[in-house]
Amino acid sequence: MPVNVLPVKVPPIKCQGIKTKLVPFILSQIHWVEPADSKWIEPFVGSGVVVFNRAPQRALIADSNQHIIRLYQGIQMGEIDRAIVSDFLQRNGEMLLRSGADYYYEVRDRFNQYASPLDFLFLNRACFNGLMRFNRKGGFNVPFCRKPQRFAQSYITKIANQVDWVAKQMAGKDWEFRIANWQDVLLEAQPGDFVYLDPPYCGRHTDYYNAWSQAEAEALAIATKQLPCGFAVSMWLENQHRKNSHIQDCWSDLEMRVCQHFYHVGAREALRGAIAEALLIKPGFATGNGRSSLK
Repeated sequence: MPVNVLPVKVPPIKCQGIKTKLVPFILSQIHWVEPADSKWIEPFVGSGVVVFNRAPQRALIADSNQHIIRLYQGIQMGEIDRAIVSDFLQRNGEMLLRSGADYYYEVRDRFNQYASPLDFLFLNRACFNGLMRFNRKGGFNVPFCRKPQRFAQSYITKIANQVDWVAKQMAGKDWEFRIANWQDVLLEAQPGDFVYLDPPYCGRHTDYYNAWSQAEAEALAIATKQLPCGFAVSMWLENQHRKNSHIQDCWSDLEMRVCQHFYHVGAREALRGAIAEALLIKPGFATGNGRSSLK
């Protein structure tokens, strides 16, 4: 069934294209009754804002970005909690305040060597414009946000509370977090499941973790439409400059719901601004009244 989620809560990870403001729109347009033993599947979980607000009983939550998955695995296993995050950000925030950019880059180098989930969280919340970007060798390469005072007590408390909320959403549920590519994840879909996909956007620069080509986008469309269960795909439809021809070329046989949205995260001004977001839904799994507007 459609799910009404208000207020939407935010997980601790920030990334470009985060769907926080779109969560009510997305979940209200999906008709899924969550049969017994079925599961919610996300091959591109990103920040996790959709699945954490949907909170299904069973879920397969995956991403090719190992750092996102390992952070959420740590929270799920109790290795990372509110107190641990608060203490870590307090100590490292004080170092950042004293040493500024030098300490940020020290943590970045440390993270790229040891891949600590807590260092990842620190960098994610202290980097420029909330971007999540990696070079071809897998190294986090976003520069400092130039705010040595970034980790004020109120900000630390906010992040720690987000970690605590995520832990509560997982509690008592059968969720698996997995580092995987989308091809392997889709192979696990069964009748009764529902797959929500938020792939990298064709035609817009993302440079998120792995390269995303037109050929891979087309392969995803073919594989998704062969799924034995319901699915919905988030994708940009148009902005003031152009339309996304990939939708017409590869997804035109699905039901489409549209919502006007404004993205605030991006390194360049050209990547910020109003954009029409499409939710492409397998026939029989859509509800709602079509076009929606979101300020």
